[in-house]
Amino acid sequence: MSGLNENGSGPVIRAEKVSKHFGRTAVLKDITLEVHQGEVAVLVGPSGSGKSTFLRCVNRLERIDGGRLWANGELVGYRQVGRRLIERRPVEVTRQRQDVGMVFQRFNLFAHMTALENIMHAPVLLKRMGRAEAKVRAAALLDRVGLGRKAANRPAQLSGGEQQRVAIARALAMQPKLMLFDEPTSALDPELVGEVLDVMRDLATDGMTMLVVTHEMGFATQVADSAFFMDDGRIVESGSPNELFGNPQHERTKAFLSRVRKNQ
Repeated sequence: MSGLNENGSGPVIRAEKVSKHFGRTAVLKDITLEVHQGEVAVLVGPSGSGKSTFLRCVNRLERIDGGRLWANGELVGYRQVGRRLIERRPVEVTRQRQDVGMVFQRFNLFAHMTALENIMHAPVLLKRMGRAEAKVRAAALLDRVGLGRKAANRPAQLSGGEQQRVAIARALAMQPKLMLFDEPTSALDPELVGEVLDVMRDLATDGMTMLVVTHEMGFATQVADSAFFMDDGRIVESGSPNELFGNPQHERTKAFLSRVRKNQ
């Protein structure tokens, strides 16, 4: 079965009964979902529910143990020959990963590089882009995230919110078709959260397909097209943000949202 429809279009992310184990512990259990072109989808749920693991599977940072997972129309990490799945070579996995940008909780910037150099690094190394072109593109991306004047600053000279915005610009430098965000504001002081969410709102307005793990319910309600509640490795409930957050049907969803609202 292909991840694409007959006309060549289809979900940007498609998961069918995806499972994942760490040792004897099942962390993903029959995950089935779709995220379409230009959509913003959010994954919400308690810590340890499998949200971050699923994102890492989409970007092939983790192997799945069962089911099928497509990103950008291709099976992630595998090729299907007849009924057999054949693992892709590392060079093929690297090629697939170039079309998927990922922003983590921690910024993971190179401490010895400036903001501009951090953004230039991957296009020069992986796409063999000339340094002059990479520098122009990196400068434009810094402007896009509101940090044009901080090009020469190293990470230690930037606030947490600024570092995360550089990390977003760095992911965008590879011109991905899909962006994954793993709780991108969870490591930030509360007063810095808004500046990162503003950049993400702009990306959504520009039509970037995004899958976001977040506890920022306001952002999810305003920006997301679809929402999935995960608990104990399963998708318990899904729908539009207004449906899921405004009128949850499952008791586990209701209990989780009640706890989140008390803490915000």
